Amino acid sequence: MDNLILINIVYVIAAALFIFGLKLLGNPATARKGNMLSGLAMLVAIIVTLMDQNIVSYGWIMVSILAGSAVGVYVSKKVEMTGMPELVSLFNGVGGLASAAVAIAAMVASELSSGIASISVIALIIGSVTFSGSLVAWGKLSERVSGKPIVFNQQAIANYGLIAATILFSSLYVLNPSSLFFIVVVIVLALAIGVMVVLPIGGADMPVVISLLNSYSGLAACAAGFALENNLLIVAGALVGASGIILTNIMCKAMNRSLINVLTSGFQEVVTNEIVVEGEIKPISAEDAFYVFEAAQSILVIPGYGMAVAQAQHAMKELQELLEKNDAEVVYGIHPVAGRMPGHMNVLLAEADVSYDLLLEMDEVNPRMENFDIAIVIGANDVVNPAARELEGSPIYGMPVINADLAKNVFVIKRSMSSGFAGVDNPLFFKDNTRMIFGDAKEVINNIVRQFND
Repeated sequence: MDNLILINIVYVIAAALFIFGLKLLGNPATARKGNMLSGLAMLVAIIVTLMDQNIVSYGWIMVSILAGSAVGVYVSKKVEMTGMPELVSLFNGVGGLASAAVAIAAMVASELSSGIASISVIALIIGSVTFSGSLVAWGKLSERVSGKPIVFNQQAIANYGLIAATILFSSLYVLNPSSLFFIVVVIVLALAIGVMVVLPIGGADMPVVISLLNSYSGLAACAAGFALENNLLIVAGALVGASGIILTNIMCKAMNRSLINVLTSGFQEVVTNEIVVEGEIKPISAEDAFYVFEAAQSILVIPGYGMAVAQAQHAMKELQELLEKNDAEVVYGIHPVAGRMPGHMNVLLAEADVSYDLLLEMDEVNPRMENFDIAIVIGANDVVNPAARELEGSPIYGMPVINADLAKNVFVIKRSMSSGFAGVDNPLFFKDNTRMIFGDAKEVINNIVRQFND
């Protein structure tokens, strides 16, 4: 059998495995199998690609594999759960950088037709935008760059100018594919666009940005696949790009905002300072809260980024088991944008071996909220803010939230009264049925656990 035919047959098999693996990723119970299946597909694709006679140097490929594996192992062991959003941003950036590097290699290696040159420059632009934008997102998430929108006068005009210049020099490159100067200019302009696009976006919108950049990295890979005339890279990149766009759309709907609004305005554009939430805070100790937990028959746990910071997921799992032994029902309400990346809370709770069946979406818990004896909010803020329903002038008005305030009793575990990423006060804290438990979430939950064990 011809070598090229064999390679393409294996590519088709790998593409099918990618699609099936992606399907399995749609369910938490099968997500690990889907991830392993997709990884197997990539391994098969890499091995069969190495059979191509056009491979330049197996030595350099092996060096790259060993170097990448070493970095991957080191990072996976070193990074904590709270650092996962930053790590995902860097992964997106590296994916974009890889696609840009592939495009550059194709552009400088030989004379290209106008069609291939056009596709190559598109891969270069998307990859460069993804790389620089991901670095800015990483900086915002890690607080190396301010999480607030960074804007300046005439910023929109500057962005339009960058886009126009990028289109101009990209067109000039396509007309003269041998020009290294045009390639360098396009790289610089695309990197600048990536920075300028992410800088004005606030920290509250970072989950959407991460998802969008993930889609960009897929689109860049897809374009690189066209440039290399590699069918599998086209399919894999298209899958990542499409799934990323779908997830971005889902998250925007969860915030009741359009993608354009996220990219161009942010919460701060609509903030009004006229709304001041007033009331009396009713603090309670973990020891006193125990008596309410002991008598409760149904408990809803609503996790947020604060639970990740406190690493309280294992303590919560222990409390869950004690409550279940006390004949109480315990479920978790997961908001689509809770945390700092898509699926952040799902990953966090999976690490503590919380059953997937107990992780319920917002639309599943809201209709039965009034039947919960307790809603315990752990480090969440904006996703349970009733201002989204009650205060029309609020920046988050209209955003779908988990209606924790409708439960019979609400316990909010927070370190302080600070607002969430959106910078909006939360009327939930002042409700008659709400009690604030101030302190580190892990310590608070462990105190309640000790009361059960005494």
